[in-house]
Amino acid sequence: MIGHQLGGRYEVIERVGGGGMALVYKAQDLLLNRNVAIKVLRQQFVHDEEFIRRFRREAQSAASLSHPNVVSIYDVGQEDDVHYIVMEYVEGKNLNEIIKERAPLQVDEAVRIASQIADALDHAHHNQIIHRDIKPHNILIGRNGRVKVTDFGIARAVTSTTITQTGSVVGSVHYFSPEHAKGIVTGEKSDLYSLGIVLYQMLTGQLPFLGESPISVALKHLQEEFDEPRKFNPLIPQSVENVILKSMRKNPQERYQSAREMQTDLETCLMPERRNETKIDFPDEDDIDQTRVMPAIKPEPRGVTSTGAVPVMDSDDDHNKGKPKTKNWKKPALLISLTVLILIAMVGVVWYVKGMLVVPDVTVPNVIGQTEEKARQMLQDKGLVVSTEVIRKYKEGVDPGIVFDQTRNEGDVVKEGSEVQLSVGAEKELTKMISVEGDTYDEAVKKLIALGINEDQIKRKDDFSNDIASGNVISQTPGVDVEFDPKETEIVLTVSKGAKTVKMPDLKNKTRSQAEELIRSAGLVLAQVQEEPSYTIEQGKVTQQWPVEAGTEVNPGDKITIFISTGYPPEALNYDYNINVSPKEEGKSSKIRITFEDARGKNQEWGTRTIKSAQLLTIPLILAPNVDGVVSVYRDDQFLDTYLVSYSEAKNGTVVVPTIEPEKGAQPPPDETDPGKVDEETVDPNQEGEPDTPVDGEVDNEEGDTSAMNKEKGPSKAKGKDNKKKEVVNASSRP
Repeated sequence: MIGHQLGGRYEVIERVGGGGMALVYKAQDLLLNRNVAIKVLRQQFVHDEEFIRRFRREAQSAASLSHPNVVSIYDVGQEDDVHYIVMEYVEGKNLNEIIKERAPLQVDEAVRIASQIADALDHAHHNQIIHRDIKPHNILIGRNGRVKVTDFGIARAVTSTTITQTGSVVGSVHYFSPEHAKGIVTGEKSDLYSLGIVLYQMLTGQLPFLGESPISVALKHLQEEFDEPRKFNPLIPQSVENVILKSMRKNPQERYQSAREMQTDLETCLMPERRNETKIDFPDEDDIDQTRVMPAIKPEPRGVTSTGAVPVMDSDDDHNKGKPKTKNWKKPALLISLTVLILIAMVGVVWYVKGMLVVPDVTVPNVIGQTEEKARQMLQDKGLVVSTEVIRKYKEGVDPGIVFDQTRNEGDVVKEGSEVQLSVGAEKELTKMISVEGDTYDEAVKKLIALGINEDQIKRKDDFSNDIASGNVISQTPGVDVEFDPKETEIVLTVSKGAKTVKMPDLKNKTRSQAEELIRSAGLVLAQVQEEPSYTIEQGKVTQQWPVEAGTEVNPGDKITIFISTGYPPEALNYDYNINVSPKEEGKSSKIRITFEDARGKNQEWGTRTIKSAQLLTIPLILAPNVDGVVSVYRDDQFLDTYLVSYSEAKNGTVVVPTIEPEKGAQPPPDETDPGKVDEETVDPNQEGEPDTPVDGEVDNEEGDTSAMNKEKGPSKAKGKDNKKKEVVNASSRP
């Protein structure tokens, strides 16, 4: 693509960027003589008619925008299968690169950038254009600090058609608004939500929502609350945090109503009277489904009426009224009998306890280092009781099942039957390995450290992967759910280096067979062979390779198109330009050096010739309709003159043969006896078609050949000119 002209106007200079949808090149606008940026649609989308239609329509709509904070779109075009957009070229970096280099940014810088983005969005919204893909990658910061919003032309087409394209919309899911994630129609407030996330990222250096997949991130936009930015950066004033909180509300009605309103808030949020304002509050809306506290319903006590009155019951006394009372002697006798029995039992208990208090003493043995079974036996043999609550835990240096502590020390004298608690070694408690596959390396390390693993136990191993994105974990050792010791086990994470790539070989100036062999050796596929004329590459050799240049990293299996030279184009004119030259002084040696320019390029050396007399030199030129020839003559390392050879004059045979005379007043030296002897010559061996060094006897033949050539190429020049030329040539041949 580099060196290629699009639309006959834009000459591609170099590749400056690219994403999942398109590649971006720096180019020269030959008509207006200015640098432009050209976004070229990737090959895999050139046959999607719906995408191309929307791509062109949206780009043309964005071309109507004219604002200092919006990258201007100059042109939209197509050349064969190449669809491109020509836009303003901005010298600088995109905001994503700046965030990676030095986030978090200074508060005033981040607010200034966000304010300019809001101004650009306000202009776009007033022109009924919704960006839909606001993210740091699409914000350019010029060398003068000017903020430029780009990608107005393809955002809508991208989001509707390429939801799975790596590095494009999948990357943009971190900046989706909730309504965008739902797939419903998005409006101006969706752009403001994305701008709030960009401001959040500039001030904290991280995104509000992260997840293992685009779907999980989209769900977080819909369901979860984000950590407030001041939690990560306490230097953020409350007024600035309020701007973020308001722009990132999940309910669009609670956000700013327009980009102009958000811009006004950004322009005033750093004023002294606003910096410490009250935190913005959003009241929760009533939800009929939310959990409520209801009063408990207590049952009425039995026998209580609904009015709370207790019903009146008839008592036995009412029935016994009027009957005579009799004495009951049975009750005192029963009480006396029970008292006697209790006294007898108490006497028996005292006697028994007294006997039990006389317990023999025993000495506690040392059971540390014994197995649990043997320790129990040793204690029981001494009349001691082993506690049922045995302490079992890992202790470094102690094998499982071995006693390492006892509650009664060796040699202690205790009563027989005393309880001893044992501490027994156990297997070291292991941890189940979690899954970190698919996470970025940094995320995986954070998760493993949370398990109690030291960072120096984590080893990284890089490998290629066609399925896992670069920087993400491909596999882990130990594997998922495997039990391991967090303090001792080495963790190995295999991290993706991306798809295995190869360097694109240089095919230029190679024959077709050589180029095909290089493509095959690199594991690439030759997609197409095209022919084109060339002034600089000889027939049958490669003039250019597309779509990637030599040295670019490409994936095995990528398709490559080569262009083969058919030689000079039909309109090329092979013209021999004649010029009469003389030495500085007649009879003395002078070195004549000639350089020229033609359709084959500039600064070409014809060669150097040493002469002592006037001679006619012929310089073969290749002329094109839009490229004239230029011949420059040097004598004795001094520049003499430059002669223009136009295509039209050469084609019509009207080119005048110039003559370079000796310096005025120069006379041949009196001791020069052979001014016509053979001249010495130094000629560039690579120059094709140069005449042999003439000698005195060959000049007339050369003159005759030249006359014949001029006769074939067109009408003869003015008579005076021809005579003058012949006189000079004849003079050079006289003895």
